[in-house]
Amino acid sequence: MRRRTALPSLVSAAALAAALLTVPAAAAGHQEDRAQGPSATRLYTPPANPGAYDQALALARSGRFADAAGIVAMAHTPQAVWYGDQTPAEVEASARKVVRDAARKRTLPVLALYNVPGRDCSNYSGGGASTTAEYKEWIDAVARGVGDRPAMVVLEPDSLALLPADCGQDDAQGTKTAARYEEVRYAVDTLEPLAGTRVYLDTGHPGWHGVESIVPRLLRAGVGEATGFYTNASNYRTEEDSHWYGTLISSCIGYVQDGGDAAACPNQYWPKADAENWLKENVTTPLEKRKHFVTDTSRNGLGPWTAPPGKYPDAQDWCNPPARGLGDRPTLNTGDPLYDAKLWIKIPGESDGLCLRGTEGPEDPERGMVDPAAGHWFPEQALELVRLAEPPLLGHRPVD
Repeated sequence: MRRRTALPSLVSAAALAAALLTVPAAAAGHQEDRAQGPSATRLYTPPANPGAYDQALALARSGRFADAAGIVAMAHTPQAVWYGDQTPAEVEASARKVVRDAARKRTLPVLALYNVPGRDCSNYSGGGASTTAEYKEWIDAVARGVGDRPAMVVLEPDSLALLPADCGQDDAQGTKTAARYEEVRYAVDTLEPLAGTRVYLDTGHPGWHGVESIVPRLLRAGVGEATGFYTNASNYRTEEDSHWYGTLISSCIGYVQDGGDAAACPNQYWPKADAENWLKENVTTPLEKRKHFVTDTSRNGLGPWTAPPGKYPDAQDWCNPPARGLGDRPTLNTGDPLYDAKLWIKIPGESDGLCLRGTEGPEDPERGMVDPAAGHWFPEQALELVRLAEPPLLGHRPVD
């Protein structure tokens, strides 16, 4: 988890106070979203990235109160707590602190675990445990920290959508890919049995793998023993597309578990009416036995960015795209019994990395600046997300 601190008491300048007073409680993450079950109440809001408060203070001091209030509201909205580079002792202590704090506030924390060996194909967010044994030790520490307190676990973003075999990191025998499946299965088998824990596995996003491609990966990784899966983590696909993708995946998993072939399942590119008819005729798995899912709505308010045709050798549409907005606020009330939550998995306002779009750099050619390193606060992008939020964050859009 990236280091986070609370707003210092010294940062109580009149300008920031005025901005804070304009933030409605619902926008600041105090919505009364009630989930099903005795242990779930509201989603947990962790301490924000200090960069959010630094930016809000600077905006307020310059008289831009609406923008400052928007940044504070974004920071005070429930979002995931990320873990990835801590030692087992550190992650155990921190996870224990978070779940205890969440339980005290009668909220449900979302823990994003991001430490699998070879994560992100060793690119912008590369790192992770060195070996499978080291990873298992780390997962054991997470489990001790969480204990029997409620938590949602978003397990290893990109771990299944981006296997070692997909990025040329594996040998001819598929050793690293086999290890990836072993690592994810171990995490499921360790965390899902905890009394209050729900584990969700990676599917990438609707613009990446077809349903028939990702479902076999989910099954091999142990989705049968998990609560379900998640989609659109750290990406920009629309809520409509993510919801439909999740519905198709859940149905296909049930179909395969009942003896069907994933290759026969409709994917997200079928005409919707045709896919719905196929599901009605072929999927017999009772609703209560199908796998559940969650989606990331942190930055998908305006959907994905499309680069001008032919402008860049590699547009990197996932990497700090311009003019995007916050999406639906996190909620445990989705109106769909299989759709457990809309979450802010990615921390909005934190950079995706140094985006060069196939150029020599060092500047991001779409932004005309050097983007912050992955996980660092990105003020320019944060302000875009607030101003272009859909639905609007504070009921209006700040203007210059």
